[in-house]
Amino acid sequence: MTSFFVRYNLGGKTYETTSPSCDGLKVDVVFDGERLTASIDAAEGVTIDKFWVDIPYAYNTNKRCFVNGYQSWTDSKEYAVDGHMDTFSRLAEWGVKSVFMRRTGLGRAGETFWREYPRKTGVFYGFSYGYVREGDKYDLFASLSEREGYTIVTFDVSAGVVRIEKDLEGETFGGRHKVLDAVVLSGSHDEVFDRWFDAMGVKCSTIGRKSGYTTWYNYYGGVTQAIVERDLKALAEMPQKVDIFQIDDGHQACIGEWLNTDRKKFPSGMKAAADKIHEAGMLAGLWLAPFAATRGSFIYKEHPDWLVKGKDGKPYPAGPNWGVFYPIDFYNKDAAAYIRKFFDVVLREWGYDLVKLDFLYAACVVPMHGKSRGRIMCEAMDFIRECVGDKLIIGCGVPLMPAFGKVDFCRIGPDVALNWSYSTHKTREDVGTAKTVLCTIFRRGLDGRAFFNDPDVFLLRDNNISMSMQKRKLLAKINGLFGSLLFVSDTVSRYTDEQRAVFADTVRPKDVQVQSADLDGDILTVKYVEDGEAKTLRFDYKTGEEK
Repeated sequence: MTSFFVRYNLGGKTYETTSPSCDGLKVDVVFDGERLTASIDAAEGVTIDKFWVDIPYAYNTNKRCFVNGYQSWTDSKEYAVDGHMDTFSRLAEWGVKSVFMRRTGLGRAGETFWREYPRKTGVFYGFSYGYVREGDKYDLFASLSEREGYTIVTFDVSAGVVRIEKDLEGETFGGRHKVLDAVVLSGSHDEVFDRWFDAMGVKCSTIGRKSGYTTWYNYYGGVTQAIVERDLKALAEMPQKVDIFQIDDGHQACIGEWLNTDRKKFPSGMKAAADKIHEAGMLAGLWLAPFAATRGSFIYKEHPDWLVKGKDGKPYPAGPNWGVFYPIDFYNKDAAAYIRKFFDVVLREWGYDLVKLDFLYAACVVPMHGKSRGRIMCEAMDFIRECVGDKLIIGCGVPLMPAFGKVDFCRIGPDVALNWSYSTHKTREDVGTAKTVLCTIFRRGLDGRAFFNDPDVFLLRDNNISMSMQKRKLLAKINGLFGSLLFVSDTVSRYTDEQRAVFADTVRPKDVQVQSADLDGDILTVKYVEDGEAKTLRFDYKTGEEK
């Protein structure tokens, strides 16, 4: 039998109940073994602090629990039932929540400030969906809608339950509302993911697998017109067709001022850069962070009303990048008009075919306007797709389910580092190749269903990198097996014959069926069939050493 808990507020009083009917609130939970719904009938003005439904579940030592991290960059993997969520140390949490660091926005990319991190063996939580696997049998617990609020799936082994919780902070209720709609599906990996997406009615882009290049991981913010033209020429001369050339962060004079090009770096402007890319036979891509603005921007200086505010009425720090940035409130009509304008110029006047949209989580860092974080993020992605129209989107730094069917490609892990290392003394959204690889493998069920998965770059170059060639080749192999957007960030004119061969093999179309992915301690074993041949990949995910 399912059970539920709700803590709500009405008329200045706080109530906690597990009863279907109580003061000012009626709760109706229905679970038929596959479909779980919860509705409330509330008096006007009810707010809900906690709402969850517990489903009894029998765990055993052979089972593994997968939890999906909050957004693109958040670590996501399977856990043994006697393990614990281990990628966010107490030291890191203390640092993030310290008074000084709060001013920087560090940790706001995740749920650190509004969700307690479990430090108990056998308790694992994630967002929107999760599964329990025993061998090749999956029990998938998945939301059908995040528009009421984010769905949090918690596997509590010692309690013998799966908890389906809704983050309803910011919502005010009156009347009847459906607050939870989810499914519990059993079968093989592909069966449960196919049935989930059929139930949601989500339609994936038809763009398919693409290869490409981004300036970021070689030059970071130092990209220039000369670099773009040099690397574009080298890519055009590769024997393999490269589909996309994307200019990343660094082209703009200031974060938030996307039409204000840094003319020292790009003297001919961004339209000329797009024209050059088209002449080389590639799609032109440009990086933007549409909901972000820094203190140096005209937005911060002249339009403070466009910025999301905290409880103190001041602009709310959303992250430490570029020395602290602040989120733009897209519900503000003038701010929304500005966002529409720069998309129109970038896509229709400058002629870019694709935009990589980063730091999208910033739209919903604060519940506002009577809306929950989940509702805001869903409406933000609706707004973004409206602005972009039929041009292509790579989503990044975004809570994944609100991006389902809204973006063509989506990052499904944190940024790749120039080394292969693993640390718990960072935020869960921090850069790290080891965590990226786990996300790439364990979020594979989204590829071709929600969007096409972007596992981030593979790097083959010898300079400006601290990975051995063996590890670089391993990363390329994983991306080629599991990814649908295969980007490099190298000066390919310097490739050796070996590097050219690895590049060619990584981007070539393959017939791949993944049979299993098992994590035993730090050792990850992937069994798959590639072009009719059974193969195994086995390595230590923390070090990148093959076994």
